[in-house]
Amino acid sequence: MREWNKIKVGEFLFERAGKYKAAAEEIVGLKRIDKIDFSGNFHIAQKPSKTNMILIKPGDLVISGINVAKGAMGIYGGNEDVTATIHYSSYTFDKDQISVEYFKRFLRSPEFIKLLKEQVKGGIKTEIKPKHLSPLEISLPTLEKQQDIASHFQKFESGKDKLKNEITHQQTLLKKLRQQILQEAIQGKLTADFRAQNPDIEPAGELLARIKAEKEQLIKEKKIKKQKPLPPISEEEIPFELPEGWVWCHIGDISFSIVPNRDKPKSFTGSIPWVTIVDIDDNSISLTYKSGKGLSLNETKNYNARVMPEGAVLTGCVGRYGIAALITKSIVANQQLHCFVPLCNVDPAYIAYSIKVQKLYFENIAIQTTLKYVNKTKMESMLLTLPPLSEQKAIVTKVEKLLSICDQLETQITTDQTHTEQLMQAVLKEAFSQSGEA
Repeated sequence: MREWNKIKVGEFLFERAGKYKAAAEEIVGLKRIDKIDFSGNFHIAQKPSKTNMILIKPGDLVISGINVAKGAMGIYGGNEDVTATIHYSSYTFDKDQISVEYFKRFLRSPEFIKLLKEQVKGGIKTEIKPKHLSPLEISLPTLEKQQDIASHFQKFESGKDKLKNEITHQQTLLKKLRQQILQEAIQGKLTADFRAQNPDIEPAGELLARIKAEKEQLIKEKKIKKQKPLPPISEEEIPFELPEGWVWCHIGDISFSIVPNRDKPKSFTGSIPWVTIVDIDDNSISLTYKSGKGLSLNETKNYNARVMPEGAVLTGCVGRYGIAALITKSIVANQQLHCFVPLCNVDPAYIAYSIKVQKLYFENIAIQTTLKYVNKTKMESMLLTLPPLSEQKAIVTKVEKLLSICDQLETQITTDQTHTEQLMQAVLKEAFSQSGEA
């Protein structure tokens, strides 16, 4: 057993002196560090700054005062001097006493945070500065032992990086799988067996005729407004052949739209949720109401806002396209959202799935103003495959089952990712919480 030596960080790590005004002659024309990511990579920019700056020379150890414990630090390997804001600190170091690769990992360890809390008056609440770091007393093994520990970490981190890349690859494949499931659903590929077992169901053409009649009646009763005629569907627009009994249509042919009022209410009370685009869960057909606000029915009248009914489909028309959710209870939405109310019992979940495979369509037709948006006519013009009613329900059941399996896979991937980070923290704790032993 060999004792580790107690030593203050300031005995082997030396702050590069000097603070400069942003326009100081000494740093004029120098590039600056925009950020150091959690992998220790430097991002250099020519951005101006109004804050005081520090000077950094090639070979300096640079530490982010805010995110050092997450890995935002590294040796600056450029050939020219750069600057950084005073939220960073820069150091030279005694190579005969410290392995910087060892020290970088120490700064990410639970032991480092523990020592800060024990030795720094008041603890660390925001930034780690040289005045906190230099007087810190730590247990330091011999240089040879430091290098040995750093070498073991490098091997471990190499394996961790490979695992992280594999997890990222799995997440990408899973995202593609979800889209493939939805694409095959709207093409009828998931329900070929259903059609074989149910050859005599009503074709979608008859359903479409009933929807047209229902819409005309609602217009006659002044329950909905007459919409602009949608253009006929040309053969050039049709991307694939449909199963027998299916038809192509516009989403506006089988539903009517509710477009939210553009004036955002000034106060929120009551129990009707005020919904924004962040409330739509992109991976499921549910609403979580993250905005947490509500309007009373009287207030919706005062602000001329539209209440969107349960069972309708909500989708984005500004910024986030190809997302859709079922409205599970009455809501009031802002102008970033568009609501489709299905007619003749068309399954709203099927409409939602159809929207989710049309992200590229919406992005291509979005109009650029202050924000890119898709207007009401363009929203209603989206092409849709329409199966018979009973097959719509069979498709929704099949998709829900397959997406549930995807959810389970995603949970496992997330668990693997969490376990990897937990393992890293355990290894750091084990390596640096030695009680003076090597």
